[in-house]
Amino acid sequence: MILHFIFLKKEEESDKRQFEFEYIQKMAQFFKIWIKEKFDRDYEVQCDEMVVKPSNLFRRIDTHTLIRDHEARGKDVYHFYLANFRPLWTDCTCEGYYAENFGMITWQSLKDSDDSLFLAEKNCTTVSHEILHEMLRLAGRKKHHQEVHELWTKHLFNQLEFEQYDENFKLTNQKPMFLTVDTKELKND
Repeated sequence: MILHFIFLKKEEESDKRQFEFEYIQKMAQFFKIWIKEKFDRDYEVQCDEMVVKPSNLFRRIDTHTLIRDHEARGKDVYHFYLANFRPLWTDCTCEGYYAENFGMITWQSLKDSDDSLFLAEKNCTTVSHEILHEMLRLAGRKKHHQEVHELWTKHLFNQLEFEQYDENFKLTNQKPMFLTVDTKELKND
């Protein structure tokens, strides 16, 4: 099985976003291990950049365009798009979207410098949210949608801490490199 992360960036931003793409490559390796440890599924991970050229309103990339791209690349690969726009429709409170073997989030760009903690807090957590939907769906959990959103609500409003991992993909209490939802909170079916 393949989990393919695709980072969308505007053509004029290509040089400025290199730190983010390097983080995404490390994050992909992290999620390979996280998925194996938490869900006992082996994924080969890949990373790509998709350069988005300026276009008019009617040719702008949207969720439907990414779904067509996913189908063209092969529906059997789990494509995860790190998009530079919000999905027009989502029932996820984290500005993400998922379907079978498809995920996307609105990737929050760095404002200042090379801040991996910002990327972990704003993006890595959201990626884990959408991956959790897919992992629970694959496990046959009928109420996975509700379970993931209840867990997300606990993180946002009930002071449930995100799991923190260091650059070696190990749990840490120090400054994290990666943050994920706390899967210990999931009910066993």
